[in-house]
Order: sequence, then C-alpha cells, then structure tokens
Amino acid sequence: MTGAVEKTGVARTLGYLAWVVVMAFFFANAEIQIEGGAGWATSLPTWRVENSLWLDIFWGGRAMTGYHAWVFTFMALVFLAPLAFNGRWTWRDAGLAVAGLIVFWVCEDFLWFIINPAFGWARFNAVDAFWHKHWIWGAPVDYWGGLAVALLILVTRHWRRAK
Repeated sequence: MTGAVEKTGVARTLGYLAWVVVMAFFFANAEIQIEGGAGWATSLPTWRVENSLWLDIFWGGRAMTGYHAWVFTFMALVFLAPLAFNGRWTWRDAGLAVAGLIVFWVCEDFLWFIINPAFGWARFNAVDAFWHKHWIWGAPVDYWGGLAVALLILVTRHWRRAK
C-alpha cells in the first residue's frame, strides 16, 4: 500500500475513535441519569452476583448485575451491527469493532466519574470508586489493560494492511 492510502486508513480509524468517544460521552450522561451517584448499579433494582472466582478472573472482582449484563451485551451488539448489516465478517472489521467497544467502555466509565456531579475528578480514586478493585497509575487497571489491548488490535490491523 502507498503511504497516502495508509494515512487515509489511519485517519479513518482516528475519526472512528473520535466518534466512539462522543458516543461514550452521551452514554455516560445517560448512565449518570440512571445511576446518579450510586455507581456500579448499587442502588438499582437489579440482580447482583457479588463474589465469585469467575468475577475475579474476568470482571476485575466487580459485581455482575442484571443491568450490566444487559447493557454490555447491547453495546457489543451495537458495535458489531455494521458487520451484520454489511454481511461481511472479516478479522479486520471485527478487530475494529472490538477495539472500538473497548475504547468506548474505558472512556464511558472515566467520563461517568468526571462529569458526574456526585463524583468529579476529586473522587476518581480507589476509595470512592470502590467497585474498581485494582488501581495503578491513578486509574483502574482495567483502563490500562483495555487500552493496551485496543491499541494492539489497531496497530496489528494497520500493520497487516501495510504489508
């Protein structure tokens, strides 16, 4: 591929990620209206599984709730919808969808704290955000791990295209 074509591919990916951040902003605001200051659905009328080895391994030790089971599945379907509607399931497209979904959830969760009147920057910490059990470098470990996976997917996606 020529440099111009690859730059266009990277520019399109960056445009897509900007759109993902805008979607995360709107969803964070909707979730603030739903949860208020009670994060991780702690005051919602939903089922909860609090302690499980599987939650520790796959969910960062957070509770699994009916609210999160439905909303996470719904958003996965939203990000995969273009593949379904196009009738084209390629690894590149699926990778972009998965990377977008990861970036969406990291940004949405962070924005939930920052723009939530009950939290803000001052309460973005392990004590006040007790449902995030593991923190490093001032943020939940999930953020760093998720962004690393998304970056790996995107770099691989563009590197393989350039070959």
